[in-house]
Amino acid sequence: MNAAPVHLLVPGPLDQRTGGYIYDRRIVLGLRALGLDVLVHELCGRFPLADEAARQSTRDALAALPPGGLPLIDGLAFAAVAALLEQLPRPFVALVHHPLALETGLSVDQADSLAALEHRLLPLAERVIVTSHHTVEDVAAYQVPHARIGVVLPGTDPAPLARGSGGPGMALLCVASLTPRKGHLVLLEALAGLLDLEWHLICVGSPDRDPQAAQAVRATIARLGLDDRVSLVGEQDEAGLVPLYDRADLFVLASYHEGYGMVLAEALARGLPIVATKAGAIPGTVPPSAGMLVEPGDPAAFAGALRQIMTEPALRDLLSAGATSERERLASWADAVRAFSAELDRAGA
Repeated sequence: MNAAPVHLLVPGPLDQRTGGYIYDRRIVLGLRALGLDVLVHELCGRFPLADEAARQSTRDALAALPPGGLPLIDGLAFAAVAALLEQLPRPFVALVHHPLALETGLSVDQADSLAALEHRLLPLAERVIVTSHHTVEDVAAYQVPHARIGVVLPGTDPAPLARGSGGPGMALLCVASLTPRKGHLVLLEALAGLLDLEWHLICVGSPDRDPQAAQAVRATIARLGLDDRVSLVGEQDEAGLVPLYDRADLFVLASYHEGYGMVLAEALARGLPIVATKAGAIPGTVPPSAGMLVEPGDPAAFAGALRQIMTEPALRDLLSAGATSERERLASWADAVRAFSAELDRAGA
């Protein structure tokens, strides 16, 4: 085990409730439980498109790193770190949930700029840790040798099987921040074509990460006449999510890209059938036995998959059985922490 202190640089508070931050937090807690000295540096300013406050905060954090420590850079901080490479101690480890340049909603110039900085930074890392096998190829495209890329899948906590809504109709659940990448507008357009069926959608997710995207979701709900069919319940902690998963009949996610999709694994842990997209790492997370996957950005295809599952109880039962079987193969957080520690050992060596 690497005895060098690990210094995690992460934008903003570590207790934020997105998949990436939950991953970081669980890994930090697990490494500390193994006896590693892990210090968290919560950076200020705007990310991932770093502003001057972000660069100054990162500059201060790098200057404060003691000799002998191992920097661990969360990918959201790359824009600020790449501007300060002369201050970055070596070796360092990069943690990539998904490449910044693949975020939905960026302009061409923004995507090109983020790709350029990732191309500059990632080849310098002693190790690049990614959260899915799919992301290995995304990172390798930045001229990072495969031998320096390590995969550490997120863990999933054991959970009881969902009991479902009991009807009438179907209870659909989506857990995702209201940002363009999560595809809420595609999901809503798909559901607007299913008003002849009985269903209700609960959307869990923060509206504050991208207020413009959140407003677009609310406006689309109103435009499509879905106010009595869709509930936006905001961000929920773990205790708030438990009853929502338990009362769900079907989990839905129309993302344009996922580096893994922790909420999909959580749905599998509860035996929920899934309708999602083929974007990013989702096909590696959701097997055909547990869900139906369609091309991202296609409301008609999403609606078709939803209609099939909602009107064919035998198919729904088959997919639920597939999800229930898959839950036994999900990695635990203990597995994830041990794998992450091994990656840090490789970097320290």
